[in-house]
Amino acid sequence: MDRRASQVSIEDIEITLGQVAEIQAARVVVSSEGLIEEIHVLALPNKSPKQLVRDIESTLMASFGIAIDHKKVSIAQLGGDVVGPTGTEAVKSEFRVRILSINAHVSGVHSTVTVSLDIDGETCLGEAFGPASQTGRVRLVALATLDAINKHISDARCFGLEDVAIIPLGRQRVAVSCVTMVSTNGEESFSGSALVHQNDKDSIVKATLDAINRRLGHFLTVT
Repeated sequence: MDRRASQVSIEDIEITLGQVAEIQAARVVVSSEGLIEEIHVLALPNKSPKQLVRDIESTLMASFGIAIDHKKVSIAQLGGDVVGPTGTEAVKSEFRVRILSINAHVSGVHSTVTVSLDIDGETCLGEAFGPASQTGRVRLVALATLDAINKHISDARCFGLEDVAIIPLGRQRVAVSCVTMVSTNGEESFSGSALVHQNDKDSIVKATLDAINRRLGHFLTVT
């Protein structure tokens, strides 16, 4: 069987994945044709990402008859500060992105946010400026993150922010970011998520990086 996600409730898929022992939360992204494009999972660090991906594949096939490409699954394990791809892509791409610092400064009605990232050993600084509203400050953290990334990759493409928010999910709060990549081939949108512990800004950066992590490894190797 190869049933489309549209034939079953996306909520049912997310609930079923959440019943896997190590998985704390799951988000499923589908195309307009009803095909699963991305699965974002927050998990405990009890198993390797490869084993979790295999568990997800088995769960979807056994429960719904849905076959999923392992490359569509993104695993964020709790307690880690490095964002990276899962499955075989983790072997192919050895780049590491680490958060060095996040600083926000409010002056009157405006706010400036700077995000410093260590990208495969190189320090990259991103900055964003805008209104100091609550929603505005959340967006500025994601924008500063993308500014750091855009400064590090080829001019042939650029990442832009569609939206970012912190939402309740069960007993947890989760940062969710939607990013669009613009290139000579057109536009493509991605989403990412990260569980919020005590630091909202840190989780926003992780969610924004999670949205682009599978593409970022390839882009950073392009000369």
